[in-house]
Amino acid sequence: MTATQDAPAVDPRPAAALDPEALVDRIGAGHRLTADEAVAVLDAPDADTFRIVAAASRLREKHFGRTVKVNYLVSLKTGLCPENCTYCSQRLGTEAEILRYTWLKPEEAVRQAGLGIAGGASRVCMVASGTGPTDRDVDRVAGMVGDLKAQHPDVEVCACLGFLKDGQAEKLKDAGVDAYNHNLNTAESHYESICTSHTYEQRVDTVQRAGAAGLSSCSGLIAGMGETHEQLVEAVLALRDLDSDSIPVNFLMPFDGTPLQGHQQLTPLECLRILAMVRLACPDKELRIAGGREMHLRSLQPVGLQVANSIFLGDYLTSEGQDAEADLAMIADAGYTVLGADTAAAPGADDAAASSSGGCCGSGGCGGEGEPTAEAGADVVIPDEPTPDIADPAAGGPAAPKPELRRRGAGTDAPANA
Repeated sequence: MTATQDAPAVDPRPAAALDPEALVDRIGAGHRLTADEAVAVLDAPDADTFRIVAAASRLREKHFGRTVKVNYLVSLKTGLCPENCTYCSQRLGTEAEILRYTWLKPEEAVRQAGLGIAGGASRVCMVASGTGPTDRDVDRVAGMVGDLKAQHPDVEVCACLGFLKDGQAEKLKDAGVDAYNHNLNTAESHYESICTSHTYEQRVDTVQRAGAAGLSSCSGLIAGMGETHEQLVEAVLALRDLDSDSIPVNFLMPFDGTPLQGHQQLTPLECLRILAMVRLACPDKELRIAGGREMHLRSLQPVGLQVANSIFLGDYLTSEGQDAEADLAMIADAGYTVLGADTAAAPGADDAAASSSGGCCGSGGCGGEGEPTAEAGADVVIPDEPTPDIADPAAGGPAAPKPELRRRGAGTDAPANA
């Protein structure tokens, strides 16, 4: 798949009639969404989208009330990854003008996490780029987690460090880590189209290792990488079969300098149908709108909260999100409550807390093995500011939106977006 290829052709066959209200009734009574039903949700016409979302919202409210879990990312180490994932701005050989720095000092990592907690986050996701951690890296992160929980004993911590080896998940669990994020990213049938430096099976193995160690499993996907609707469904049902406690749904951010730069196949309404499909397939699992939320849902972000019950606050690993204050205002304006901010939350809040896992690394490839490190902390490289988007005369209109590269928070001297 290259950035110049067109999105998959539309299937000329008429979609099967979809009755979302009846489907939700059946799911509520114990029915498991089938692959054909999931494809029918994605194939539905735009005009039916809000009806589908309204029906799926009944499942969201049954299990999570009207709460939204707020999570905060701390990028412990950015760039320098030896993997070749086509979607990732931190990939081997990337020309994306992202921040690049080695390990943050422990006290700086804890400080950055505290900013997110002060901003309303109940979970901190600690992420490091790379293939996977060395045992020394695991010890480093374990120390950070201990320091963080000493200051904030009620915070939940999700680690995202890449592929795990024997004993590493158990060590993280013993250190106080609550969850581990490792995304499948796409369907097994599509995996070699987006990455050849490791396999889909390796990703499944790490998700299973984390779960076996008693860590809450967090694994999700990235939509918009040239996959078909059938492959999106394949990925979601695989996550269901893995019993992922939390499913972060990312929408491709086509960074300049990556093989998928300029690739755009999603619309805001299609993104809503993807979120609704995941909710229908996994009615009682935490569903996070993750990376690409602002770019792809745009003005429909609050509508996404009708089926998703979790978001990231502020910025992502290498890109900037909307202002954290705007995130919190969006939640309140849509009639939802931040989980943990009100102990008298709506019905379903207990269910929400019991399933409190968070999706972390939107790029999916995280860790540290085989890369340079620096005990002293972030040796930061900040590229020149990129050229802003301009109109595309050949297309007869404005250029597609691009990710706004992160230039604040962890690894910089600029205040965090929290």
